Amino acid sequence: MSVLTALLHAISENPLDTFALIVFFFFWLGYEPFLQKISKKSGFIIKDLSIVRAAWMREATLREIKLFDSNLMAHAVNSAANFSSANLLLIAAVGGVLFSGQIPLTTVKNFGFDVSTMLLFQMKLGLIVTCLVRGLLDFIWATRQMNYTAAAFGSLPENMDEGTAREFAAALSNIVEPAMSSFSQGVRGYYFALASAAWLFGPIPLLLSGLGAIILLGWRQSRSQSARGIRRLRELLEAHPYPTMPREFNAAPAQNLDKNAAPHNTQA
Repeated sequence: MSVLTALLHAISENPLDTFALIVFFFFWLGYEPFLQKISKKSGFIIKDLSIVRAAWMREATLREIKLFDSNLMAHAVNSAANFSSANLLLIAAVGGVLFSGQIPLTTVKNFGFDVSTMLLFQMKLGLIVTCLVRGLLDFIWATRQMNYTAAAFGSLPENMDEGTAREFAAALSNIVEPAMSSFSQGVRGYYFALASAAWLFGPIPLLLSGLGAIILLGWRQSRSQSARGIRRLRELLEAHPYPTMPREFNAAPAQNLDKNAAPHNTQA
């Protein structure tokens, strides 16, 4: 019996598991397109943060010293690298159990897992690995795109006029936006990997955990305190004049010097 035939046979014997798996894939693969469709207006982090990053790129093109922007991008690259490392460890752990083939079915059932055959148990572990692998690929792609953004920062010319700066800012946004989007997709992969692990306890827990992941992600996107804060920040940035007027760095020290000198003159 081939592997495909065995999988089809296992699916036909467990119709409720098959239904739960189909619904989970609908939640997992359909969340991102659905979020992109409903977030065309403000009120969602994914849209508001896009405006915030566009404002960052506009200011970065006019900043004389871009060390601040480089540090922010380095932090993003390190975050993606750390998540990738954690993903690899989880894949190795689950994959080790999946491909060991030395665990008796009775031992698996003693853990409270709802499995009728060893093949069904392997399918459930395979779903967890699949979610983690997709997230790992998102993190890897995000890291590469962030490195592209770092190279773009290094190529920015000095002393640009406002029109030229807008064009460079738009080009930078086209690089950094998909990078951050891929990073967000990788992070969401952890939610669905954790939800897929509920399948070990049966199809009903898989359905509930998949629905719970969608509700939790949706609430954090639109109703959390962070979402409200980013929404307000977007409103402030949209009302902010562009480009930002340069600040006179020598004015503040001079004022402080006059204030410090006054007490000394009084004492004298």
